[in-house]
This record gives sequence, structure tokens and C-alpha cells, in this order.
Amino acid sequence: MSTGKIPFLEAVNGSTVLLPCTYASCIGITNLYFKWEFNDNGTMQKVADSVIPTDHMEPNKVNIYRERVEYVGSSKGNNISILLWNITFEDAGVYNCFGKNPKEKGKNHTAFFTLYVVEELKVVDNTLTIIIASCVGGFIAFLMAFMLIKNFTLFVLAKIEEKNKECLVTSSGIDNTENGLSGSKSTPKKA
Repeated sequence: MSTGKIPFLEAVNGSTVLLPCTYASCIGITNLYFKWEFNDNGTMQKVADSVIPTDHMEPNKVNIYRERVEYVGSSKGNNISILLWNITFEDAGVYNCFGKNPKEKGKNHTAFFTLYVVEELKVVDNTLTIIIASCVGGFIAFLMAFMLIKNFTLFVLAKIEEKNKECLVTSSGIDNTENGLSGSKSTPKKA
């Protein structure tokens, strides 16, 4: 049984809330019994229950034991989730999603989901996060621009140096013929 990555939810009084729960079995299922329970000050109250005969089959009649509860699960995703309509502060608390698969030799599986009911959702001030993200992004952009300018400058300097070497080779060839190096005419000097 799993209630997903986030095992809690904060919801506004009067809204509708999905309580997620999924099941999985490596060996398949046969008459998987599942139920949702609500912990009401230490007393577990049944919210919904049913039996799923086999894999990829919808459950038999789902029994609902509380008002404003709807079963919205589907065998396609091994989903046994429920909806709570028009929640109130009394709906806040811990919900258990329980499953028992006889194929697993009577092992029980339970996932917990905590519902917090509030008058209104808190507005989170993200100013500091935005400032930090902007500074980091600006710094990264500065580094990229610096590296780009540095590489461009090195490229230009390499081309200029390459051009200067060609000029030196050409001019040294002329000098070499005058100084009597190989490939040049040699004329004896008069003393």
C-alpha cells in the first residue's frame, strides 16, 4: 500500500480532497480486501471497504460508512483512492489505507495519510528564494559570458600570431638569401 510521495495534505475547510492509495503485488491478487479507516481520537472508524476479486477487476460493491465520501479508485492503476467532499475541521486527522491479499499468506499492508484542515492556505513569501535564485543565475550568466569573451579573445590572438608568423617566414626568407644561406646566391665579399 502506498499513499504516494507526500503522506499529508493541507486543505481548506469546505473543499474536496483526494486521499490517494495504491496497491502492488508481485504475485498478483486474489480477493484483496481493502479498507479506509479514520483515527478519531484513538478510535478507528471505518470509512470504506471492499474486495477486489483478481488483478484488473473492479472491486465488488464498495461499502461507504461516512457521509461525503466517494470511492474513486480504478483497477487500471491499482488505485483504491477516495474523495472527501466538503471537508470540515472534524475531517482532519490520520487516515489508514489497509490491504490484505490472501495470496501473500495473510500479510497486512497499511499506508497512512494525514489530512490537515485549515481556514485558508498560508501565503508563502518566496522573496528570499527569488533573490538567491537570481543571484545564482546572474553569477552563472556572468561566468558564461566571461568564458565566451576569453575564448573569443584567445581565438583572435591565435589568428593574429599565426598571421605574424607568416610575415616573419616571408621576410626571413629574403634575409636568408642575402646572408648566403642555402638556396641563395653567394657572392664573395670584397675586403
